[in-house]
Amino acid sequence: MPREGTAPPVGARVGRRPYPGAMTTDVRPAHGRFDDFRLVVGTKSPTAGGCWCTAYRDSSVPNDQRADYMRQQCATDPGPGVLAYVDDEPAGWCSVAPRSTYRRLMRSRTIPFVDDRDPWSVVCFVVRPPFRKRGLMHVLLAGAVDHARAHGAEVVEGYPIEAGGSRVDLISGYVGSVELFEAGGFVVVAPTSGRSGGRPRVVVRREL
Repeated sequence: MPREGTAPPVGARVGRRPYPGAMTTDVRPAHGRFDDFRLVVGTKSPTAGGCWCTAYRDSSVPNDQRADYMRQQCATDPGPGVLAYVDDEPAGWCSVAPRSTYRRLMRSRTIPFVDDRDPWSVVCFVVRPPFRKRGLMHVLLAGAVDHARAHGAEVVEGYPIEAGGSRVDLISGYVGSVELFEAGGFVVVAPTSGRSGGRPRVVVRREL
């Protein structure tokens, strides 16, 4: 692992963690890995619409420009997030970057600022269908924290839903649940007036 405050090289693995069964996961920066990001998050046609994980970064990017926009994000260190691999196959995505890089968060009227620091924000999880229901979101979150720490982050934030132990659908669950973040060492620090899939959201933090 790189020393705290230093960035791993493009080919570095952020973390290697055991995976249920005989498989092993690696979590790697998306920097320099746009094709793998596209496999997990994008669509077959770059003009077919879809989020491409631009909603929080810059929702004004037109559909036919989102792929190129994220290609540029992946080409710039530290990149827009991390990718999980199962036996070297791209399996999942977590968007994590300084809050100041997300236009939607900086202008949000529903998600408050906790203090004057610029936390790294975890805003989105995507897991490809063949790899779901295996705990991969926990692996992604741990890798996102490692990635943020390696780039000098003081604190990591998330904005999950309060699931109350109930089953979470994909529409609600892309932001993660409080239970997921608490299992990763985060604590609830503030309420929000935001909702996802009709469920309330809170601000959670982990100090690094």
